[in-house]
Amino acid sequence: MKLRPAVLVFVAALAVAPALASAYQMTLLNHIGIYALTALGVVLLTGVAGMTSFGQAAFVGLGAYTTAVLLAPSTLDLGARVGSPWLALGLGLLLTLAFALVLGLLTLRLSGHYLPLGTIAWGISLYSLFGTVEGLGGHTGIADLPPLTLFGVSFADTRRLYYVIWLVLLGAIWVTSNLLDSRTGRAIRALKGGQEMASSMGVNVFRAKMTAFLVAAAFAGVAGWLYAYNQRFVSPAPFGLNAGIDYLFMGLLGGIGSVWGAIVGAASVILLREWLQDVLPHLLGRSGNFESIVFGLLIVLVMQRWPGGLWSAVQARLPRNRLRARLSEQPVPELPRRQPPRKGERVLEVSGLTRRFGGLVANKDMALRVDAGEILAVIGPNGAGKSTLFNLLSCVDTPNAGEIVFLGERINGYSPRKVARAGLSRTFQHVKLLPRMTVLENVAIGAHQRGHRGVFASALRLDGTEEARLLAEARRQLERVGLGEYLHHEAGSLALGQQRILEIARALCADPCLLLLDEPAAGLRHKEKQALAELLRKLRAEGMAVLLVEHDMDFVMGLVDRVVVMEFGQRIAEGLPEEVQRNPAVLEAYLGGAE
Repeated sequence: MKLRPAVLVFVAALAVAPALASAYQMTLLNHIGIYALTALGVVLLTGVAGMTSFGQAAFVGLGAYTTAVLLAPSTLDLGARVGSPWLALGLGLLLTLAFALVLGLLTLRLSGHYLPLGTIAWGISLYSLFGTVEGLGGHTGIADLPPLTLFGVSFADTRRLYYVIWLVLLGAIWVTSNLLDSRTGRAIRALKGGQEMASSMGVNVFRAKMTAFLVAAAFAGVAGWLYAYNQRFVSPAPFGLNAGIDYLFMGLLGGIGSVWGAIVGAASVILLREWLQDVLPHLLGRSGNFESIVFGLLIVLVMQRWPGGLWSAVQARLPRNRLRARLSEQPVPELPRRQPPRKGERVLEVSGLTRRFGGLVANKDMALRVDAGEILAVIGPNGAGKSTLFNLLSCVDTPNAGEIVFLGERINGYSPRKVARAGLSRTFQHVKLLPRMTVLENVAIGAHQRGHRGVFASALRLDGTEEARLLAEARRQLERVGLGEYLHHEAGSLALGQQRILEIARALCADPCLLLLDEPAAGLRHKEKQALAELLRKLRAEGMAVLLVEHDMDFVMGLVDRVVVMEFGQRIAEGLPEEVQRNPAVLEAYLGGAE
């Protein structure tokens, strides 16, 4: 969603604020800017990438303490010689990113509740470090920081420093928006669709996690640098676990999925607390930490009323334009395509495939083959082991025995990302997509491995040519499957049948040699099934190999070249559709059984 007029009004208001605000209000605005910069990292890490972290405050502390140690005469007595704010910023960022890299390597492989618990652990550790090292002033802190001076101009005045803080914040929002609107950003956003989906589309899941983690840490480190100059005093208290929780509150309250929600959340938390601290003592006739109780209750009420945060309520009142990705209207060269196998060439061969889960044997001695230019269907009753077979073939799971040979190479033990790069692409039994992303962006995730530009190119919008080619490929595949008119719709607004077709377009974006389709006709109407069958026939004519699992026998028998029938994890029949339909074992197990 582009809100350019609203953004221009907001920036104009920021520009004139120092001329209208009091000294106290300027102090609040500076605090909001610094806190919003840190909360922006929470939005990226938790709201976009789906990783809950309580450790942002510790990274702010690293940036602040590095600045203080280098600049305050009472620490290393280097103020006169190493008093460069740029050196303090650079070393603060370097130290913050170094810590973040080590901590990321230790914690980002954790999942579930272990990840947030891990961030709590190292957040507490860094907080303790700040308070116990004598060279850092202990819990008393460092109190003699000089004012910020840039290009010979002193920013000791709060109003001058305000412009530095908010220019840095607006720059961070611009960088984050660029990053999310790119190949790298789609990889990060794909994490919320499930790591299995992201990896199967060729995304390096750990790298995407680490990218989000390091960018969030960098924002926190810069916020620490600004904090040191704004306060001219650094102590451990603002960098503890409670502060980490506050930053998470800011993201949730403002709108955890929006970059602008970081500003709304920071402003809401700071202003609300200030107001409660002034009002409650007068109402209750006594002092105390009553604002924390009321503040907590208000947050719960707001989250019930606006689950998407306060920004969702603001958005509803702003002029809306349909979200459009950076899709070039000019013709762009197509992405390079892999050399497809010759028609009839063996693409996939499976032999002796067995997968056990404890005492349960999900697949036993499975064997099948698929050639280029052929559609093979795997059918069988529920619980026959078809989904397990698909997970084994796409390397989401690893077999206990047997061999999977794809394009002449044994792929047992490959990662889903590696096998996707080799030319195997898939859809899922239960649709896996990003409902708030556009149809075009969802499909472009499938082309992830066909691009190469990284984080810095994306953040600075230097990836224009490649991005145009990736999006053009996504549009071509959407038009190919009949969803061309829905390019800029949110994927979650499509009907279930259309979402399944979207998944096929996403799989085709990877330029595969073998397409695995898990119940592609489920939820489709009759005409949509006819269109899907026609698409699969075209793919077969182009030489693509297709392996599908499907329960709709009318759809299967009128389309495929061969059928493999499974029951209790084993192959019980294989042959032409008409042969399988007459097979007594098949009639008993599937076609004429309970289903």
